[in-house]
Amino acid sequence: MLEQDILIREARPEDVQTLLEFQQGVVTWERQYDPTIAKDPVSYYDIKKLMSNGQAILLIAEVDGRPIGCGIGMEKEARHYLDHKTYAYLGLMYVDPEFRGKGVNAKIIEKLKDWAQVKGLKEIRLTVYENNLSAIRAYEKMGFKKHISEMRIQ
Repeated sequence: MLEQDILIREARPEDVQTLLEFQQGVVTWERQYDPTIAKDPVSYYDIKKLMSNGQAILLIAEVDGRPIGCGIGMEKEARHYLDHKTYAYLGLMYVDPEFRGKGVNAKIIEKLKDWAQVKGLKEIRLTVYENNLSAIRAYEKMGFKKHISEMRIQ
């Protein structure tokens, strides 16, 4: 597979089941980093609602018509004390294990960055578990920098 073989497109209603499955892939992967994730069923995002939300975009990555990854961009309100009112939040970043390390996530992020630019959103954020080193490296390659850490105690 070559990078030009990867098509990034907006999700369609018939992609809902695929997005739900990819979401479970994210949940399953993230359980190793977060023991506080509730028992199944867990849903991070209301996929159907986001599809009809003018403040969000859902993308599908595919090769030869086969969905292999996804990502979501959402316009969110910033905290009142920041210098921007809204920002783009990226989530549900998923790539089928067979296609990881082949530039799929980078292509999804580029499309989400384009979407944010069209929306006039200069600030782009995402969250990643501190121990998810492969994801951190991938995001850093795309220009993201560590910004804040969330800490917890039991």
